[in-house]
Amino acid sequence: MTDAQSGYLFLADISGYTSYLNESELEHARDTLTDLLELLIDHAKPPLTISKLEGDAVFSYTLGDDSFQDGQAMVELIENTYVAFRRAIELMVMNNTCRCAACANVSMLDLKFFVHHGIFVKQDFGRQVELVGTDVNLIHRLMKNNVKRETGFAAYTLYTEAAVRQLGIEAMTETMRSHDEFLDDLGNVRLWVHDMHPVWEERREEDHVDFEPMVTAAVDIALPPEVVWSYLRRPEYRSVIVGADRVALDNRQAGRIGPEGQFQCFHGDHVLRQVIVEWTPFERIVSQDTDTMPLMNKLTWKNEYMLVPKQSGTHLTISLGDFEGSRLVRKLVTTFLSRGAGQIEDNLREFAAMAEADWADQHARVGDLTAPELTSESIRDAAASSLNGLRTLLRD
Repeated sequence: MTDAQSGYLFLADISGYTSYLNESELEHARDTLTDLLELLIDHAKPPLTISKLEGDAVFSYTLGDDSFQDGQAMVELIENTYVAFRRAIELMVMNNTCRCAACANVSMLDLKFFVHHGIFVKQDFGRQVELVGTDVNLIHRLMKNNVKRETGFAAYTLYTEAAVRQLGIEAMTETMRSHDEFLDDLGNVRLWVHDMHPVWEERREEDHVDFEPMVTAAVDIALPPEVVWSYLRRPEYRSVIVGADRVALDNRQAGRIGPEGQFQCFHGDHVLRQVIVEWTPFERIVSQDTDTMPLMNKLTWKNEYMLVPKQSGTHLTISLGDFEGSRLVRKLVTTFLSRGAGQIEDNLREFAAMAEADWADQHARVGDLTAPELTSESIRDAAASSLNGLRTLLRD
């Protein structure tokens, strides 16, 4: 047993499969639940580490109060997981040829998330990690709540006030619903509820900005895309990429940086403005950049950051194109970029080295995080155990 540590506690819980429990259809229900558990496991991205499977839920955690560099990264990680879940359900429905109740009712499945920040003790049993403590009990007890009855939300993320405060996402709660639950022995717990269905409706038909790149630079970074993404929007790291003295973030929407948000890059008294036109979390950022060059006319262009996962980390590409301005300005820029592409790659390498060093320092402070070995067989067994347990409960 280790000393008490602080961090985030996270549960992703599948719901709505009681209609699967007809005896003859249990195998089909198990297969569906197994596939969905595998999806949740795949989306438990760093800095989250899986503790264990809990039937139809995946329990994860982080170590360290600053394990999420910014709270929006946690919100986006959850939203991405939900969007992937809904897309998987849509594919199951479209590809279904079986008419049993379990397969016919797959669209009834949904997903809930629970996020808390607190103190706990890690108990390591080989590759199995058990978390214990009052805060661990709290997040599990919150799974039985009055949210759906009081809000009508079938799929949601439930943030405790402690999690909201530690993540620094107070401004984002203006798009959430406040909620209270009273727990015996723990008293009243203040919560914030984020409805997931509007997230899915907004992102199910995502549009992507097209443009013709003129100059491209790339670097391989020994970190997963979810981590690189957070460093990309941190001003002190972004300033390295664009060669600025400093970078400021402006025009957040409900506390979030995204479309219409701006990065202002200061080069002495000179300011380059980057207005975000596409924000696809952990994958792509496209901005419309404007630069009023000394003694010249205004120049605008598009700037793309593309993150592609690799076995060893992330392949980060920056592309510039669609330049608009006077003929003289565009000719000078073309000449400059053809000579300056090497500098962009140097900046990217410096950015990569800084991010890797900072991430390594964080891990050195919190120690090793070992996830359990989750085989296909163990996931399938967890799904079967969950369904059998619920079937027994309903019969009783």
